[in-house]
Order: sequence, then C-alpha cells, then structure tokens
Amino acid sequence: MPLMIVLLGIGLLLLLMLVFRLNGFISLIVVSIAVGLAEGMPALQIIQSIKSGVGSTLGNLALILGFGAMLGKLMADSGAAQRITMAMNHLGKGSTQWAVLISGFIVGIPLFYEVGFVLLIPLVFTIAAMTNIPLLLVGIPMAAALSVTHGFLPPHPGPTAIAGIYKADMGLTLVYGIVLAIPVAILAGPLFALTAKKIVRPVPNHLFNVKIFKDEEMPGFFTSILTGLIPVLLMAVSSFSNLYLPADSSARKWSLFIGDPVMALLVSVFVAIFTFGIMRGKKMAETMKSVAESVSSIAMILLIIGGGGAFKQILVDSGVGQYIAQTMEGSQLSPLVLAWSIAAILRLALGSATVAAMTAAGIVFPLIGSSQASPELMVIATGAGSLIFSHVNDPGFWLFKEYFGLTIGETVRTWSLLETIISVGGLIGVLALNPLL
Repeated sequence: MPLMIVLLGIGLLLLLMLVFRLNGFISLIVVSIAVGLAEGMPALQIIQSIKSGVGSTLGNLALILGFGAMLGKLMADSGAAQRITMAMNHLGKGSTQWAVLISGFIVGIPLFYEVGFVLLIPLVFTIAAMTNIPLLLVGIPMAAALSVTHGFLPPHPGPTAIAGIYKADMGLTLVYGIVLAIPVAILAGPLFALTAKKIVRPVPNHLFNVKIFKDEEMPGFFTSILTGLIPVLLMAVSSFSNLYLPADSSARKWSLFIGDPVMALLVSVFVAIFTFGIMRGKKMAETMKSVAESVSSIAMILLIIGGGGAFKQILVDSGVGQYIAQTMEGSQLSPLVLAWSIAAILRLALGSATVAAMTAAGIVFPLIGSSQASPELMVIATGAGSLIFSHVNDPGFWLFKEYFGLTIGETVRTWSLLETIISVGGLIGVLALNPLL
C-alpha cells in the first residue's frame, strides 16, 4: 500500500505539471502534502516535515549554487568563456569539434546548462562560419559537453542536490563524474555528430545579437581557464587528501577545509572578482552588479530542489522510505539501475531533469544504507537517468531546435538521441566502475 500511494503521488505530479501546467515547485509541495495525508501523517507533522525537508536540502546547497552562479556570471560578463572557446579553436580546423567539446566542458562546470548554451551558441555560429564546417558538427559537441557536466558534475543543481540527499562525498562525486563524463561526452559529441553531417543548416545571422568581445576586452586564456577550474581543482585535491593523507595530518585538515564545495567556490569567486573584474579595470560596482544579477537566475531552481527535498522528507517521516528499503532487501536489482530507471521514467514524463532527479533520489535513497552501491555513483546514475531522451516537454528540446533551425524530426534525431547516449553511457559507466570501488 505505501508504494501504491507513492505511485499515485507521482501520477498526481504528472497531472499537475503536464495537464494543469502548474509550476514544478508548487506541484512538489502539493504532492508532498497529498502523500503525507494518504500515508496517515498528522497534518501538523506534514507541515513540519516539509519545512525540515526544504531546510535540510537547501542548507549548504544555497551557498554552493549561489557562489557557482556568481562565478559563471563573472566568467560570462568578462569574456572569459569566449576567450576559452576562441583559444581552443586555434588548435586548427581538424580539431574544431574537439576544441568546442573541451571548451563546453570547461565553461559548463560553473554554468547552468541554459546559460552556457546561450553564451556559447554565438561562438559556435562564428566558428562554423569561419571554418566552413557544417553547423551541427560544431554545435553537437558543445551541447553534449554542457549536458554531461549538467547531469554528472557538482556544482550543478541536480548532482549537488542529489549528493546531499545520498550523503555522498562531493569531491569524490566530482572525480568519478569527470572520469565517466569524458568518454561519454566524446561519444555523444564529436563521434555522434558525424551521423548528422548530412543535416545542413545555414548559420542564422539574425541570432548574432549576443555580445562578441574584442580581443583586448577579454582576460588571457590561462587566467580564464585557471579561474574557472579553481573549484574543481580544490575539490579534487581535498578528495585525494581525504583518501591518502593521515587523519591527524594538518595538510589533510586544511585541504578538506579549503576543498569543501562552499569554500572552494567562495575562493573561486574572490579570485574571479580580481581576475575578471579589478584586473580588467572594472569598477567594483560594475563587478558587484554581475554578482547580484547572477543570483536571480537560480531562484526557481533552488525552490524546485527545495520542493524535491520536502517530498523526500515526507517519504522518510511517513515510513515509506523504510518500507522501500525492506521491500528491496535481498533484491537482485542493482540500486544503480533502479535509481537510473526511476529518474529516466520521470524525465520522459515530466521533461524537467531537475525535478526527475530530485523525485527519484527521494524514492531510492533508503537503499543506500542497505546496499553496496557507492553513494557517489548513485548520484551519477540518478543524474544520468534524468537526462534520457529529451523531447517536446523539455525546454532544452526547443532551445536546440530553434537555434539550429531544425524540424521536430531532426531535433529528435540529433538532440534527443544525444541525450539518450549520455544517459545510457552514464549508466554503463557507473555499473562498470562500481565493482572497482
């Protein structure tokens, strides 16, 4: 019966979001209340569980996403993202796809998918026009890199929030995520792009209205790339220190402190304020304007993640989580496959990768303690599932379609399959890596 109530709750979520077009955050809160009542929880306890779920989920997550948005905005407004892409493109015409893939991967780490796409798309148009390479052969690697970082790697909203629910080590999640993201991005990017070379579209000149920086307006390449990668480097060092240095080592304690995601991003923001602002001759007021504007872009994402946390807490406090764990005890089905499958089904139904990932994590997180699956790999499996086969109910589908001037059929053949390759590749990767940990 508890599982049936959860299934009915998910059905209600689909109804509210797909039929009534209700906002994802509001829908999650309504479903949390409905599931709590159906499970027999007292009304006042439901409210307390929702508050607790939102608060515990958004605790340090708000800091991580806030600082990540600031870093991404500073990178975009200074021209650093453009510098990285243009510098990579100088590797030569034969390396253009790989250059765009690497650029999208680097730029995508601190930027949300939609922001990274809109930021890089005019550069993709420019590169395609300059090199006379078919547009999709340049665009698909860029989209693949951004999507992989969005689904697999902290500090993006989905992976970061799921890591909090699963109590996974953020640094190890990042390390494992990068190990799996690189081959998956190559497969879904430059290699898959070859299947679309017959789809020829002209570069849409009317979309060149995004600012293209002059050379003297941008920071240097190494300054740009090192500033953008600071949080990744600090978090990776922290993870290795935690694994290999003695527990009482001062170096280990300091590396864990500075490599905490909150501290790593805070350090990177301060460095970016200097390298992308002060060092470029910008006034502090202008730099702080970019910082302030960045926060508005993540407000709804934070609320949706908080709503997912509320639903998770209802499942815990109503006893559904324990029931799921007991039901699955002794099951031969891998928790990694289960997490991926639930996220994939929700993604197909809802469209929103973030909502799909958070809802799936709330359902399967009780299995963490009763299985041998790595919490870090559970994060990646859930994130990978939430990316599968983007179609007409996903804003990303229309973003890709309109910017590249494709038909719906061509968008399914390119974008939807690209996302599916990333999703299935992520699942295969975590299943292959799990026995080695």
